[in-house]
Amino acid sequence: MLAEPFVHPALFYRGDREYVAATTEFVRAGLALGEPVAVAVPAANLALIEAELGDDARSVLLLNMQEAGRNPGRIIPAVLREFADRHPGQHVRIIGEPIWPGRTDTEYGAAAQHEALINLSFTGRRVTILCPYDAVRLAPEVIDEASRTHPVLRDVTREWPSADYAPELVISGHNRALEEPAEFVSLRFDRTNLSAARGLAARRAAEMGFSGDRLDDVRLTVAELGANSLDHGGGSGTIRVWAEGGRLVCEVSDSGHITDPLVGRRPVDPRQAGSRGLLIVNLLSDLVRIHSRAGATTIRAYFDVPK
Repeated sequence: MLAEPFVHPALFYRGDREYVAATTEFVRAGLALGEPVAVAVPAANLALIEAELGDDARSVLLLNMQEAGRNPGRIIPAVLREFADRHPGQHVRIIGEPIWPGRTDTEYGAAAQHEALINLSFTGRRVTILCPYDAVRLAPEVIDEASRTHPVLRDVTREWPSADYAPELVISGHNRALEEPAEFVSLRFDRTNLSAARGLAARRAAEMGFSGDRLDDVRLTVAELGANSLDHGGGSGTIRVWAEGGRLVCEVSDSGHITDPLVGRRPVDPRQAGSRGLLIVNLLSDLVRIHSRAGATTIRAYFDVPK
């Protein structure tokens, strides 16, 4: 039996020196083999890698993960798959660092699920995705969970198979009820008043300083979530809107059940007919959290307040 061509190691590093040594070795090994290489890491780490690579950096796609992956739900379709799909038939190397010190607890659950879902998304693909973890500054439970989302673990001296690999436990473990907001405005909607749900979100967004394209993003996100409720969530739903930690939150709940863990994370050819509502939500929002069980789904889209 042939070995699985997709490789997904977690790199546990301690300090900048270990980080730079391990990541640039990974990049240069790919370049030496003629492989397409992308690096998507937080801005400060991106600067370290770029400086160490020197002229080699011109042969690598460099992305600030704090921007490209601010919503973990958009990393697979808009970063990883977008790059890998540009190189059919080639082995592709990517460094992706979606979890870093400073991620909030709300963001972390989505990022951990993302790490688990990478394994489903890339099964059978000729891709290696190296995911660095700061073993000094990240909480011990984050490091422990990395061993469940990555089949291979490594540090600067060795590599070993993860004895705890169980991505499905991470996917299900973070699919839990979300904390209730202290205050919110709400509206029950169906096919007769979906526009009122959009208007409710747009008014609160405008009050918080959203305008132009970003205000349109809020409207479109709520429209897509509402349409999903009408088509897949029992024909009606409830929208709730509030402010939380410098973000606008738009939540839509209904009686549907999301059973496909990769929904909203697959790139879709715009010429292909069919629903792509949750993909649009992931691409437009700064964070998306989902809790879904039989007979009930809640989706929250977060938007950073304009500065």
